[in-house]
Amino acid sequence: MAVEIVSADITTLDVDAVVNAANERLRGGGGVDGAIHRAAGPELLEACKQYTHCPTGEVRVTPGFRLPARHVIHAVGPVWRGGNDREDELLASAYRNALAAAESLSAESIAFPAISTGIYGFPRERAATIAVAEVLKWLDGGRRPRRILLVAFDRETEATYRRLLSDDPFV
Repeated sequence: MAVEIVSADITTLDVDAVVNAANERLRGGGGVDGAIHRAAGPELLEACKQYTHCPTGEVRVTPGFRLPARHVIHAVGPVWRGGNDREDELLASAYRNALAAAESLSAESIAFPAISTGIYGFPRERAATIAVAEVLKWLDGGRRPRRILLVAFDRETEATYRRLLSDDPFV
């Protein structure tokens, strides 16, 4: 069981499931969402059209198509509204639901971007603290997936993850 912190393009990772920081419409967008849609090919958008909506904090699953990942777990994180609109709870739910979806797929490995920290404006430190807490609780329960990658797109996010995980035996 391990948490790995990697600085990489999430679309290039050979894992069982990659998490897409999706919007509620699941129709692609900017940032990670746009990159995953471009790398997976137009089949991903077609697969997403089976869903009309995905509420914040929930997930939907599609194949990975042209990605090295076998599955894409579309997780909708919250837009930051100052911290008084259940943002922490909804972000934690997005991580838990993505892990549960990966487990239902019998995935051994999953890669997460820093959900909601881009255009949705969630403070990086606060989001990383929630992500790390949810991942460690999951691993502490002995559940699958057992290999969890926290993917940092920049050095600041990578440093935040490393600092938060520096004293943890699962790293």
